[in-house]
Amino acid sequence: MALRKAGNLPEVIFWKQVHRRKFYKIDFDRQKIIGNYIVDFYVKSLSLIIEIDGSSHKGKELYDARREKYLLKLGLKIFRIPTTRIKFDIHNVMRELEEFIIKHYS
Repeated sequence: MALRKAGNLPEVIFWKQVHRRKFYKIDFDRQKIIGNYIVDFYVKSLSLIIEIDGSSHKGKELYDARREKYLLKLGLKIFRIPTTRIKFDIHNVMRELEEFIIKHYS
């Protein structure tokens, strides 16, 4: 769990963009437990999950599909970001997250 808590580089990069309400004063939680699952980031006020998808998801397609079905059934929205986009295109990732939030919550 300590390694999971420390996060990987893309999670750390994303966290630096959003922690302490840096992103439109939205409160993001990191490594939130929802049911039997841990999500990368969670915005309670929006019921929004942000998942950073990398190589750790390879070979876990069935598990990921079951997990996503459960989370969506709870009425949560999911915004997925590939790790490479976090590392090499964070500016546009944050703009796309902004557009996602405007589209789904305004």
